[in-house]
Amino acid sequence: MERSDDDLSGSPARWWHDLGDGRIQCDLCPRDCKLHEGQRAACFVRANKGGRMVLTTYGRSSGFCIDPVEKKPLNHFYPGSSILSFGTAGCNLACKFCQNWDISKSREMDRLQDEATPAAIAAAAKRYGARSVAFTYNDPVIFAEYAMDTADACHDLGIKTVAVTAGYMHPAPAREFYAKMDAANIDLKAFTDEFYFKLCVGHLKPVLDLIALVHHETDCLVELTTLLIPGHNDSDKELGELAKWVATELGPDVPLHFSAFHPDWKLLDAPATPGDTLRRARRIALDAGLHYVYTGNVHDQEGDTTFCPGCHRPVIVRDWYEILAYELDDTGHCRDCRTAIAGRFGKFGTPFGARRIPVRLAA
Repeated sequence: MERSDDDLSGSPARWWHDLGDGRIQCDLCPRDCKLHEGQRAACFVRANKGGRMVLTTYGRSSGFCIDPVEKKPLNHFYPGSSILSFGTAGCNLACKFCQNWDISKSREMDRLQDEATPAAIAAAAKRYGARSVAFTYNDPVIFAEYAMDTADACHDLGIKTVAVTAGYMHPAPAREFYAKMDAANIDLKAFTDEFYFKLCVGHLKPVLDLIALVHHETDCLVELTTLLIPGHNDSDKELGELAKWVATELGPDVPLHFSAFHPDWKLLDAPATPGDTLRRARRIALDAGLHYVYTGNVHDQEGDTTFCPGCHRPVIVRDWYEILAYELDDTGHCRDCRTAIAGRFGKFGTPFGARRIPVRLAA
């Protein structure tokens, strides 16, 4: 926790209680930060102001872009559609390998250059033809109130909502948060507590509990991503245990993405992930019974493609973020054998493609 000299302006926050000794405790995530007056939580954006918790980044963003939904990555949520992406600043984990560290580790509120109300964000998504809005770049858990209000505004206009998150959140707020999300890509960063403790300053069990809760207790579609870091979380044993947990606890239809690491932030001594490592991980997960396993951050068309678990034919052929072939009907069934593909689907038109369009919200 940090003490700040600024005025801690912000919006009233939820999920906290008074400790009766001049401090308040944040109840949003497993860090359970206990804050004196004027002190910020580990995430840096939740703070004690006047004996009450405030969210200092409500209504402020680090920027907006229109992306392909596959970039989140989500391969089973309205494939080919576009998504308006935005984030704020700060994070409640401290991953040494963070690849968005300039945003997630920011202590400079002037990085938040765009001010936007939830209604303005929803209206922009509608104006740009985006099917959904993604809370991403940094973890939306820490700006949950802002994300939830934006989700309500989006749903009022028929826009879907997506959380891209590490899933480090207590169950009670998670039930409320994910009830407002239509889909989520949740990072399962590794399958050992040692990795979470040493490289993320967190723990594994709360993440596993959160993933199971969202999958079993909400209507939010879940896809998982594991960033494979050579020598840290890429052994056959660990990958086998991770895949077995997904298959047993969640079922074979939850998509799992293995993505490639590149040296960044404070983990510069580990090499970039070889393509063979990703392909090996994919094979281990498929052998464990998972139906939909993908590779990311490398060129691997087979690892980008969705195969029907019934007839094993390719039903969505991808090359990076481009969709080259689409063989599902409007309800998400294989055109060949009629097997239902897990996910959310609709009428497929012209795919958005690999474009990335920075946008400014109207004043």
